[in-house]
Amino acid sequence: MENDGAVKGCRVMGIVNVTPDSFSDGGRFVDPEAAIRRAAAMIEDGADIIDIGGESTRPGSTPVSWEEEWSRVEPVLRGLSPIVAGSVPISIDTYHHETAERAVSLGATIVNCVYPEPILDMLQICAKNGAELVIPAKSLGSVPKDLGSVPIYLDPMVGFGTTREEDLALLRSVRDLAQKGRVLVGASRKRIVRALAGEESTATLLGGDIAIAIWCAANGASVVRVHDVREVAQALRVYRKI
Repeated sequence: MENDGAVKGCRVMGIVNVTPDSFSDGGRFVDPEAAIRRAAAMIEDGADIIDIGGESTRPGSTPVSWEEEWSRVEPVLRGLSPIVAGSVPISIDTYHHETAERAVSLGATIVNCVYPEPILDMLQICAKNGAELVIPAKSLGSVPKDLGSVPIYLDPMVGFGTTREEDLALLRSVRDLAQKGRVLVGASRKRIVRALAGEESTATLLGGDIAIAIWCAANGASVVRVHDVREVAQALRVYRKI
């Protein structure tokens, strides 16, 4: 497990939910100025990537139109672009190709797509704009060879309609998955952490989140997607030095 080279290569992606109903921070950053401040603070805390999302994908959430999603994220993208000035990649978390295309035109360089159905459209958008793409790991075989030049991250999709046992298997598969390509793991404040830690609230899961981030980094993950950037980045720095 102690793969120092893998840990050194692992980046921290900070989550900025511009939504009223996300499971852990819904409503806190729905105001564009609050979201921009949150992203800027995450960069100060050590975020290597900022992931902006305008629609919650938590279990039971209500889907929104791409127009509604875009109205939430557009002012954040516009306000954040001059702050990062290309120094920190911006990711757009969406399964709407309309949102993805508009986001990359405003400077996003990563499209984070959690569903397999839009992958072909997303690949074409990324190929045209030189952007990277995050896809569900199980969808790797659906990437056409002529679009294989698009840089891809594989997400094992922890917590998406899965049981605790399935989530454990997905986390344990990170090392094997990393042999197939770059892996991005989002397991921050998920039900699996609450179940393993025996906690009732997502507000008390930081220790478990850090454990999962270290596990994933040490087993070859290229990116860990987290809410608590400062703490996870600090834990990875300490681990590297040890």
